Amino acid sequence: MTAAGARAAAAEDRVFAALANATRREVLRLLRERGPQPVQALADHFDMRRPSLSEHLKVLREAGLVCEQRAGRQRIYSLEAAPLAEVQDWLHPYERFWRDRLKGLGDLLDRLPDDDQR
Repeated sequence: MTAAGARAAAAEDRVFAALANATRREVLRLLRERGPQPVQALADHFDMRRPSLSEHLKVLREAGLVCEQRAGRQRIYSLEAAPLAEVQDWLHPYERFWRDRLKGLGDLLDRLPDDDQR
């Protein structure tokens, strides 16, 4: 693997690792639905101390899934959706695989006689 390929794989690994945690997925959902928010507004949604949430935000930031801007004493977090498009691209062949499998199952079921016709 080339150096560029290794960097891309490492970035992809960071995104998948970030998405593996339910708290981080919920942070992304909140940012998607409600737009940019200060840390305290995000923290209000969780039963955890702010330093714990800050660790989750750090993982999301390092994965490129959120960005942070300072507004006075507040840090405002925003969703960065580009890495999610890369995840979707990676998942697409699997979606196609299952769609084809389910279509085959549907075709098989369509060929079977109905119970009321026996």
